[in-house]
Amino acid sequence: MTETTNLYIDGEWVPAEDGSTFAVENPADTTETVTEYAKGSTEDAQKGIDAANEAQADWEGMPAPDRGTILRETAKLLEERKEDLTEQLSREEGKTLSEASPEVQRAIDIFYYYAEKAADNAGTRKGPSGGRTSVYTKREALGVAGLVTPWNYPIAIPAWKIAPALATGNTIVLKPASAAPGPAASIVQALEDAGIPDGVINFVPGSGSDVGAELTSNDGIDAVSFTGSSEVGHHVYDAATDNMARAQAEMGGKNPAIITDSADVEEAVDIVGAGAFGVTGQACTACSRAIVHTDVYDEFVEGIVEYAESIDIGPGVEDLGMGPHVTQSELESTLEYVDVAANEGATHETGGERLEGDEYDDGYYVSPAVFSDVERDMRIFQEEVFGPVLAVTEVDDFEEAIEASNDSDFGLSSSVVTDDLNEAHEFIERTEAGVAKVNEKTTGLELHVPFGGKKDSSTNTYREQGDAGLDFFTEIKTVYLNT
Repeated sequence: MTETTNLYIDGEWVPAEDGSTFAVENPADTTETVTEYAKGSTEDAQKGIDAANEAQADWEGMPAPDRGTILRETAKLLEERKEDLTEQLSREEGKTLSEASPEVQRAIDIFYYYAEKAADNAGTRKGPSGGRTSVYTKREALGVAGLVTPWNYPIAIPAWKIAPALATGNTIVLKPASAAPGPAASIVQALEDAGIPDGVINFVPGSGSDVGAELTSNDGIDAVSFTGSSEVGHHVYDAATDNMARAQAEMGGKNPAIITDSADVEEAVDIVGAGAFGVTGQACTACSRAIVHTDVYDEFVEGIVEYAESIDIGPGVEDLGMGPHVTQSELESTLEYVDVAANEGATHETGGERLEGDEYDDGYYVSPAVFSDVERDMRIFQEEVFGPVLAVTEVDDFEEAIEASNDSDFGLSSSVVTDDLNEAHEFIERTEAGVAKVNEKTTGLELHVPFGGKKDSSTNTYREQGDAGLDFFTEIKTVYLNT
């Protein structure tokens, strides 16, 4: 019988109020149920919000170094459990072990980082206009944060929301995505074991229409941080801000890589291939458009096709080159876009087929796809696929490449592969993206730098990670002290 992971509300692991549960299957082998989870309802979300409000004043009143001590102990516990967490992530989400392990390490590092930053959340001192007055600012917690996290980075993204929220004195109600909630539950377990007070963090998986809607509309929520699709993100942001909560939403991407005529094509293939097909293309920063100078176009297409066809595909725990999609619906969406691209007239170079036979029959496997001769008005050029599908577009010069790369409603991450320093600087100045990379893949970002997008990739209110993560979860009070 599969063990059930309960909700965590006010310091206790409890079943859902109505007894509902849901099962998470292994996307590499859907005959295996990984874990069963209690499915929270609106009422459960309300209980979590009430508990977080009850605990907030005492948590914020705790000396910041003491909050940091709990985060540091959490990091240590996650580190001790890294091997099990890596396997859990792989079995629920589908990532290869080589992809899951660095993600777990990222979560560990984030908790260590914010453990130190907890004591470094002071304001600034300003010069007074006269007299014996001291003028300074101090940072204060917003209150209760509703965190809504996705399935594609099921431990890293919860970590980079939870840790700064806690470091700055906020309490939390967390709703993870139902496709892979286990790694987030493991963070909560580590926090409990590290001694976090009751009510400071509450874990309520459930549907967006019930738990998610309550987190964005309840008067007891002071901040909402969301990562997910653009469609849902806009709804979350509108609902939260209508309720006067501070909100941020990081959403989709259609991330380009420009390959100039000065680029080392072999290097460009490796950079684009890793960005396009890593984590099965299930990343908001995945490279989905390669915009290639005509002088190196044929060589690049040949190279990237060879790269895609060389990837070994199989269960994440077998640690091959690429794992499955996370769900049937995600697989079907990718297959649909493959059909759309072919029907629009793009040249189908390779891949985009559901894999069948032997171990593939019970999993959500697709071969990495490459389309060439992609025009800018095609859906495959404009719309986010969220799968291992690369659209390759030919351009005549650098100016056309910049224009094509910016021809998108999204603006999350972009890159250029070039040996020309002037082109690199021009790209940095003109790319319409929140993250600009030179001779690097579009995916991946260090934990201490701000992360966020432009256009439809982000509400562009606050960035995440680093000091920007602290900014979102705090408000500034200006103090005049006349002695």
